[in-house]
Amino acid sequence: MTTLNIGLQLFTLRDETAKDFAGTLRKVAELGYQGVEFAGYGDIPAEEMKALLDELGLKGFSSHVPLQSMRDNLQKEIDYLKVIGAQYMICPYIMPEDRPQSSEEWGALFTELQQFGAEASKQGLTFGYHNHDFEFHGAFKDTNAFDGMFAETTPEAVQVEMDVCWVQFAGQDPLEYIQKYAGRLPLLHLKDFDKDEQGQMKTLELGQGIVNLPQVIEQAGKAGVQWLIVEQDVCQNPPLESVSNSYNWLKQNYLH
Repeated sequence: MTTLNIGLQLFTLRDETAKDFAGTLRKVAELGYQGVEFAGYGDIPAEEMKALLDELGLKGFSSHVPLQSMRDNLQKEIDYLKVIGAQYMICPYIMPEDRPQSSEEWGALFTELQQFGAEASKQGLTFGYHNHDFEFHGAFKDTNAFDGMFAETTPEAVQVEMDVCWVQFAGQDPLEYIQKYAGRLPLLHLKDFDKDEQGQMKTLELGQGIVNLPQVIEQAGKAGVQWLIVEQDVCQNPPLESVSNSYNWLKQNYLH
């Protein structure tokens, strides 16, 4: 089986990139990650970012682009990604105030995502959606909003970026969901978690929590996933140490 690419979602290192974006990317490359998924660009112009990525041998393969940014200036977002050589443009989150409250509102959002994805596809990019847990609790017609989204949009326009932590936290089986969306699932957020005393998600370094990571990785390989993306929303150790520990877990349990 082909070894999947290993990327890092830079949201994990948001405090570090805020102080020194280029220096942080340098450290990520030194750890061994093959690529990064952006969550903002630190005001670095696209040409400069491309040169930095090339120098470090990192692929800037994907970016989390806020829904409002796409609404405000979709072309600007597409242009940046094309310059840095990214393949994927991902809608990462729906802010609570923008979150649909009815089937009709979800339907309107799906139509909008389909339009963004069709335009991205026309210009050579792949558009996708990254889930949390609320999509599984939202109702659309006779299903949940997550499944509704991918039933109402086309694979050509909207692909899946699955976050296995949030799938499991929502009470669903990540292995079943990976299998369900095989062929439409190029990106997978590989994360681990446990619950705190209040029952809230506590994100952990890989191998420290309750997600069956070996089976997730095996199923991802069968489903046609291109990139496994390490992310930790909140780290208990210094974030660079945490992403190093997670990469070491992958080296010991997968990349060997």
